[in-house]
Amino acid sequence: MTAPRCATADEPVVTMHAVTIDFPGVRALDGVDFRLLPGEIHALMGENGAGKSTLIKALTGVYDIDDGQITVDGVEHRFTGPGQAQDAGISTVYQEVNLCTNLTVAENILLGREPRRFGRIDLPAMNRRALQLLGELDITVEPSSTLGEHPIAVQQLVAIVRAMAVKARVLILDEPTSSLDAEEVAELFRVMRRLRDAGTAILFVSHFLDQVYEISDRMTVLRNGRRVGEYPTASMDRVALVGAMLGRELDLLDEIVDTVAHTHPRAEPVLQATGIGREPRVHPVDIDVCAGEVVGLAGLLGSGRTELARLVFGADRATSGQVVIDGKPARLRSPRAAIAKRLAFTSEDRKREGIVGELSVRDNLVLALQARRGFARPLARKTKDELVSRYLEALDIRPRRPDTLVKDLSGGNQQKVLLARWLITKPRLLILDEPTRGIDVGAKAQIQKLVAELAADGMGVVFISAELDEVVRISDRIMVLRDGYCITQVGRECTAEELTALIAGGSEP
Repeated sequence: MTAPRCATADEPVVTMHAVTIDFPGVRALDGVDFRLLPGEIHALMGENGAGKSTLIKALTGVYDIDDGQITVDGVEHRFTGPGQAQDAGISTVYQEVNLCTNLTVAENILLGREPRRFGRIDLPAMNRRALQLLGELDITVEPSSTLGEHPIAVQQLVAIVRAMAVKARVLILDEPTSSLDAEEVAELFRVMRRLRDAGTAILFVSHFLDQVYEISDRMTVLRNGRRVGEYPTASMDRVALVGAMLGRELDLLDEIVDTVAHTHPRAEPVLQATGIGREPRVHPVDIDVCAGEVVGLAGLLGSGRTELARLVFGADRATSGQVVIDGKPARLRSPRAAIAKRLAFTSEDRKREGIVGELSVRDNLVLALQARRGFARPLARKTKDELVSRYLEALDIRPRRPDTLVKDLSGGNQQKVLLARWLITKPRLLILDEPTRGIDVGAKAQIQKLVAELAADGMGVVFISAELDEVVRISDRIMVLRDGYCITQVGRECTAEELTALIAGGSEP
C-alpha cells in the first residue's frame, strides 16, 4: 500500500467506485459511485431503503463490500472494521450519540489518548487540551463537566470535537438534527461551516429538505441501491430532487388531500374522554373521536400532545376524567386494558417503545395480536405466516423477508412494521404519535395515505405530528394544545399558517 497523499480542492478525498453489497435475497448497493471533496458539505439523499445507511457502513468498515473500490486520499482501502476507517481519517457522528455519558466532556474527547504523567492520567493537562480543542470550534463547554448533564445537541458537538481530535479529514453526520430545536441546529451548522472552511469533507444525511438546501454544497441521490446522480445543491430544485428520490414526480401528497377530503356524518364517538388529565402536564381536557375521523393534536413540544395520547391509551394513569368507548364506560388503567377495547398506539420513540430490534419482522408484526390472545395460546405458524405475508404486501415493507431482524430495516420500514403490528389486531381507534418522524418523503407519503384510507374505511385515528402541514393535510378536526390545556379546536379548513398563529398566541385557557 502506497503512502497517503492529501487531496486537492478539486480532487476527491473519498472515491467509491462500482461498490456493490449483497444481503440474502436483496442487493443493497448496486454498482454505486460516490465522491466526496475536501472542504465541502455533501448531502446524501434518498428515501428509506435507498441505500444511504448501507453506503455509510461500507465507507466506515461496518460492512465489507462484495465488489468495487474505496479510495481515501488516493489510497485504495478494504476496511474490515470501523477502527481501520478511523485510522484512515473517517469519523462518524450518529443521531444517537455513541459516547460515555458517565464520563466528563474531556474524558470523552480524549478517550484512549489521555495525556499521562508518571504513568497516570494527567487530569489538568487533559482538561486544558480538551478546552483548546473546544475553543478551536468556538464551543463553550466546561471540560470537567459530566457529559450526561448536557443536552443531545451539546453531546453531538462533543462527538464532533472528538472526531477532530483524531485528525479526521472526513466527518459523517447521520441524521444529526432529528432531536434538535432551531437554535441547536443553527449552532451545529455554524460548527459544520467552520470545519468545511478549514478543509474537512462532511457527508451530511438528513430527511429535512430545508436543512439540506441551507447547509449543503452538493448532493448525491440514491434510489433502490443505485446512484441516480450527483448535483450542485443550488442547481437542483426541490421538485426535481423529490422526483429523483422517488423515480416519479411526487403528487402523492396531493392524492392524500383528495383521499381525505371526504365528508361523512358524525357518528357516535368510538372514544369519548371527559375531563381526562394528569396535572401538571395535562390539565383536564375533553376529547372524542368518531369512526372514520382523523383528529389531529397540534402544539409545541411540551404542550401535552404525547401526554394526552398516553393517557387515552392507558400508558400513563389519568388522575381525573372518565372514558367511554362505543357508548360504554371503560377503565383504561393499562395498555392491556386499552388493547382489549381495540385501541392501538404507536409511540414517538419507535426504537425504545416500539420495535424489538433483536426479533424478526415476523415476530414484531404479530406481537400485539399474540399479547391480546395471551402467550398461553400461541398463534399457529400457518396463521402467522398468512398474516405476515398479507401485511408485508399491503404496507410495502421492504425487503419482504419475514426472518430479517427488524433492527436491520430502514426507519420508514420499521415504522410500517409498527403500523402493521397494530392493524393486525383490527383496532377501532389508532393513536399515532409522530408516525413520520425521521423518515423520507416517500415513506411519509405512503403512511399519510394509509392513514387516510384507514379513516375512509371507518377507523378512528388520533394523529400527532410536529409538522403542521402534515396535521392540516390529514386531519378532519384539530385540537390545539398549549401548556397542557386544549385552547381551541379547528376544522380542516384551517391553514398551517393559521394553526401556527393559534399555537403561538391562542386565547388563554
